Amino acid sequence: AMIVGGVSSNGEEKGEIAMEQAFVKFDINATTYLEAGLIIPRIGIINENHLPTTFNGVNRPMVEQLIIPSTWRGIGVALFGASHKVQGLNYSLSLTNGLNSGNFENGSGIKEGRQQGAMATGMGLTANGALLYYYKNFRFQLSSTTSGSTAVGKEMADSLHLSYGAFANPVFLNECNIQFRKAGIECKVLACMINIPDADNINNAYSNNTPAAMLGMYVEFGYNLLYKQKKENNKALILFGRAEYLDANKKIAENGTADNANKKIYLLGGLTYKPLKGIAIKCDYTQQMSGQQSSSGFEGSGSINIGLGYNF
Repeated sequence: AMIVGGVSSNGEEKGEIAMEQAFVKFDINATTYLEAGLIIPRIGIINENHLPTTFNGVNRPMVEQLIIPSTWRGIGVALFGASHKVQGLNYSLSLTNGLNSGNFENGSGIKEGRQQGAMATGMGLTANGALLYYYKNFRFQLSSTTSGSTAVGKEMADSLHLSYGAFANPVFLNECNIQFRKAGIECKVLACMINIPDADNINNAYSNNTPAAMLGMYVEFGYNLLYKQKKENNKALILFGRAEYLDANKKIAENGTADNANKKIYLLGGLTYKPLKGIAIKCDYTQQMSGQQSSSGFEGSGSINIGLGYNF
């Protein structure tokens, strides 16, 4: 995908081109290939497959926005392959640029710390490994990511009392997800955990209240109401519901501050209509609840969302 933007300053036209992915693919054999360039690691469900027609609801699942920061991409290399011994087993390994802990925020965690390739500074790296297994109507995935978050030079890191190196001030993200599809039924379950063991040091350097751990999970069920009708132009009308839970302050750093508003529950249901392949018309009702009012009870509000998604 490519995003083109332009601005005018003192009558002079200026602009920029933002690339979401731009890589060269090298086929090693029929089942193994390399990618080099601006690539997207295999993390969660949405990060790799994030087009608006691939998920239900107007917005991406909040767990895959605030815990897994989809879309997370970087400059680097990746190896993708399939097992010759175990049918349906696939794997991937990638090495890309790291995070910037100076941009971490309480509530959204590492999301603003993504450097998206072009903005990468420092010597930090992100290593990701994932196993993907297809069995009958199931899709199983397990991934683990380690990312260095010191995005400054050694002298600046020393002055901020931050460790320096490829995986200094590491962020560990582990997730697993299961998807099931059969006879118009589709189910998704995802759980993920982020650990930042050096959150104290990051907070001392940047005073951004970085948490030591974050947790997220959700379950979704959907049914295609048009499944039994004659298939024409891949039409679908999916009735779905999703429940999400996330805690952006699962563990507070010793020098951090707790905020009950960062413990959230999202309940939503709605319809996704796909009149043609590549087009999705969506509507949903979302009930958001948080522990802001008290540590034991959740207070919330609801919203109706309508959207049009397409990919090309």
